[in-house]
Formats: sequence, C-alpha cells, structure tokens
Amino acid sequence: MQDAAFLSSRRFGGIARLYGDEALVRFSRAHVCVVGVGGVGSWAVEALARSGIGRLTLIDLDNVAESNVNRQLHALTDDFGKAKVTALRERIAQINPQCEVTEIEDFVTEDNLDELFRRPFDFVIDAIDQIRVKAAMAAYFVQHKQPFIISGGAGGQKNPALIQTADLSRVTHDPLLSNLRYTLRKRYGFSRDTKEKMRVPCVYSTENITPPQSGEACSTDAAPQGLSCAGYGASMLVTASFGLYCAQAAVEHIAGRK
Repeated sequence: MQDAAFLSSRRFGGIARLYGDEALVRFSRAHVCVVGVGGVGSWAVEALARSGIGRLTLIDLDNVAESNVNRQLHALTDDFGKAKVTALRERIAQINPQCEVTEIEDFVTEDNLDELFRRPFDFVIDAIDQIRVKAAMAAYFVQHKQPFIISGGAGGQKNPALIQTADLSRVTHDPLLSNLRYTLRKRYGFSRDTKEKMRVPCVYSTENITPPQSGEACSTDAAPQGLSCAGYGASMLVTASFGLYCAQAAVEHIAGRK
C-alpha cells in the first residue's frame, strides 16, 4: 500500500481534491486487472495509474509492434519487440513508483479463468476481442459477483463523442458485443428476454463502422488477444476514449465503495 505522505504529495493532490481524501486512500488500496493492453487496454492502464490505483495486474501475451503506433500507448520505436505488459510496467513506474504491477504474459482461456481470477479483484477491465473468452469471462464474473466492464469494438470509428456505456442487453451498433450477447444466451443460459438486464456492463459506440479505405491499418495478426479492431482502420482518438471510459467505470466503482 502506498504511504500517506506520498498520497498527499503534489503527485496525487488533484485526485484528492476531486474525489476526496478517503477515495484516494481507497484507490491506493485497490487492485485492478486489465485483460488485453492494446489499443483500448493500454490507455485504461495509464488512466488508472494516474488516478493513484495502488495495484495493477496486466494480462497480455503480445509484444509491441510498429503496426500498433496508430492506436496504442506503448507503441514507441524504442519499445518495438518488448512485451506490452513490460513496457507498461516501466511506464507506470515513472508515473507512480509505489504502484505494484503484476505482469502476466499469457492469454486468458476458458481453462485458466479460475487460476487467474479466483482471488477477486476490486475491478476487472476486459479489452480483448476473442468472443469465446469474452463470454467465458463475463459468465464467470457474473457468477462470482466480480465487478467488471467489457469493451466493445473500437475499430472503424472516428467520433469519440458517440461512445457510451450500457448493459449488454441494451447495446446497439456493435458487432462484437452483438456476438457476445448471442454467445452468452446460447452457451451460458443468459436470459433471452430483451427487457431483462444481463448484468454485463459494456463500453460501446453508436457510430456506424467505416470500412477500410486502403491497406491494413489495424491487422488482426497484430494483436493475438487484445482488441485487434478486426481488420478495420483505427485511431487512438477512439480507442483511447474507450479505454478511458473503462477506467472511469473502475474508478467510480472504487470511489463509491464504503
């Protein structure tokens, strides 16, 4: 846990003035997990670190690549080839030296969910795009009452003003989340009643997806488990905003706890 003198320093004084001293202490004691630290997850991690979150667990098996430059926080020339979780841990150390960072260079699978999440986190952010794994995580988190939020697809979009949050049962315009909803109902027995909430909070956009104009700005090969944008072009104007919405959900949840 971070010491009181450090928390009251100028480094996080602005957070205390906004959320209050008690909330800042809760942030310092909180443990947040981010699954997938690419175009969405990397920005969520940055926001959490700058909010004084005391412990972060980062899960991703991918390395920083040149093709990530358009949308990922850690995509810098000197870090090409480095594990994304390592690049972020090094960055977090410059933001908050007292933040404890756990790197897990692995993929989440249907088989290792209990190993990774049996010890509950204060909050989990899902920023991956494999439907079977997203569905398995969502079902596991709902069953175990683990606070979480799921990011929808951020590729092929230009306008961050159209991003919003809603229960998965209410999400529109997002093919990734539509597929997730179908999978949860078919494989995990979630209610098909459209009036009933699924208890799966999501970040998504109501913007119509723009098809690729040329090239392959957001390759599916560039992110084995992170949000790959499914071959669409992508801009950090949107992917970062998705990440900030996810981080905001985590911070508000922790701040509101008594």
